[in-house]
Amino acid sequence: MGLIKALAGSVIGTALDTWKDYFVCDSLDNDTLMVKGTKRGYGGSGEVITNGSGIVVNEGQCALVVEEGNILEVAAEPGNYTFDSSLSPSIFDGGLEGLKNSFKEAVERFTFGGEVNKSQRVYYVNTKEIMDNRYGTSTPIPFRVIFDKATGSEVEISVRCNGEFSFRIVDPVTFYQKVAGNKAARYEKEELLPIMKSEMMDALNPAFGKLSDQGIRYSELPSHTAEIKEALTEALKVRWEENRGIAFDSLTINSVTIPEADAERIKNFQFSAVNKDKDTANATIISAAADAIRDAANNANGAATGFMNVNMATSAGAQFLQQNPGAQAGGGYCPFCGQPVPAGAKFCPSCGKQLQ
Repeated sequence: MGLIKALAGSVIGTALDTWKDYFVCDSLDNDTLMVKGTKRGYGGSGEVITNGSGIVVNEGQCALVVEEGNILEVAAEPGNYTFDSSLSPSIFDGGLEGLKNSFKEAVERFTFGGEVNKSQRVYYVNTKEIMDNRYGTSTPIPFRVIFDKATGSEVEISVRCNGEFSFRIVDPVTFYQKVAGNKAARYEKEELLPIMKSEMMDALNPAFGKLSDQGIRYSELPSHTAEIKEALTEALKVRWEENRGIAFDSLTINSVTIPEADAERIKNFQFSAVNKDKDTANATIISAAADAIRDAANNANGAATGFMNVNMATSAGAQFLQQNPGAQAGGGYCPFCGQPVPAGAKFCPSCGKQLQ
C-alpha cells in the first residue's frame, strides 16, 4: 500500500470526482497536537480506508495512516493524496528532521490483495509552532554571582523568573508512538504541558549555571534568551526530541526577581569591592561628608544641629578606618560572613574560612 500525490496545494478541486471517499482535517488550532481525520464521501466504513480513497493534507499538518496501531503511511507535505493498497509503504517527509528514520523503524509491510479488511484511521499531527505556553518558577533557582574569578569571590542567590516558550513537533511518528497513540480522537497540549514545564524548570538550573560562569548578571538574563534556549535544547534533547519527537522552539523571559536579602548581600559585596583600595575608601567617606554638609545647610532644625550631625558622621568615618584596617590597606570583606578582613589575609579573622 502507498500514497500517490495527486494534486499540489491544499485545495481538493477535481479530485472529488474520482474519490468515493476522502479524509480531511480542516484546521488544527494552537491547543490541539493531534486529531483523528474526518471521513467524508459515500464509500465504506468510517474505520476503513478503501483502495482509491483520498487524503487531504493542509499546511502545518502531517497525516499518519494507522492500522491496528501500526503506522503505514506518512504525508507531511501539503497536498492531496490517493491511497493505493497495491503499492509499497510511502513517506512524504516534508523536510521534517528525523522523520524518515523513525518511519523506517516503525513501518511494517502489509499485502492485502484488494480491499483492506482491518480497522484503519488517519491521524493529523500539528507541525506548526505551538505558542503561548507560560511558565514560572514555583521554587527559586540558585544563581551564582561571581565578583572575582581569581580569588573565587562569589555569592549564591535565589532567582525567580517567568515568561513564555514555544515548541514544535518535528517527528510525528515518534510523537504518535510514544505520546499520543492511545488517544482515539484528539490529543490536546494541556495533557502534556505539566510534565514539559516541570522538565524545563529542571533544565533551567544548569542553563543558568552556564551563564553565571560567564560572569553574566542575573538582571541581564532576559537579554540572553538565545544562550538559555541553546542550553535548554541541549538539556532536553533526550526527553523531548528523542523520546517525544518535540523540539524546543523559542523562549522569552518577562521578569527576573531576587529576595531583598539577596539584593542587600550583593550591595555589600559591591561596596567591599569598590572600597578595597584605601584611596577609594577615603574618597567614599569624603563624598559622604560633602553630602552631609550640603544637607546640613538645609536642616529644618537649624544649621548648628545639621553640622553637629556632620561631626558625628566624620567621627564615625574615622572610626570606621581605624576599626577596619582592610579598608585602609587594600583589604576587603569576607565573601562568607561579610566582616572586614585585612589585606593579604588567607583566612577570615571572624569566621575562619579560607579566602585564598
